[in-house]
Amino acid sequence: MSTIRNIALVTAAPLVLAAAGIAHPHGLSASTASDWARLHIALLPIFPLLTVGLLVPLWHRPRLGLTGFATVAAWSGAFVYAAFYTGLDAVAGIAAGTAVEHAGETASLGPIKRPLYDTGEALGQAGAYALLGAVAATAVALLPRHGIRIVPGTAVLLTSGWSFVDSHIFWPRGVGTMLGFALGFALLAWGTGRSAHSDARTPPRRHAGGQGT
Repeated sequence: MSTIRNIALVTAAPLVLAAAGIAHPHGLSASTASDWARLHIALLPIFPLLTVGLLVPLWHRPRLGLTGFATVAAWSGAFVYAAFYTGLDAVAGIAAGTAVEHAGETASLGPIKRPLYDTGEALGQAGAYALLGAVAATAVALLPRHGIRIVPGTAVLLTSGWSFVDSHIFWPRGVGTMLGFALGFALLAWGTGRSAHSDARTPPRRHAGGQGT
């Protein structure tokens, strides 16, 4: 039951973002500016929740040695992603949409949008690369205990993370990227959950004298 719960937790945010990507305007213009800004306001708390897919399997990880260092690196990368990708949403989403909405029909939109896009893109790429690093660090932290069970999820997450660098959630690739995150997080939760259940079912080892450890 806990594995099913964890899969539901880690897939919720990417599935919401995939659905939002289908409705995301394909471009920012005077006619789409209001929807553009409102959508990014609604998604502002959702993008950071992608990190739940890493934080759930990392919960209660050891804090010493290589796995402890990798755990700290994963949490740090998740924090950097959440901070910088929120900046992308705020600048290229909310700010750009609001500015274009109030620019007037006769205004040239290029000089209004471009600086905000450039700043937002730089913030978003920094966040996406931090998320990639967090995925890699999570794999290092989980590998000693869970072994090859984490490999499928890690591979899907690294592929999706690389796509995320420049796809955002725009249809079609961005939506596919979010679905990839959902699949990768589900596989990671399933792999770590199966390992935990196997450990719980393993009987305690006994010494030669027959006494339990």
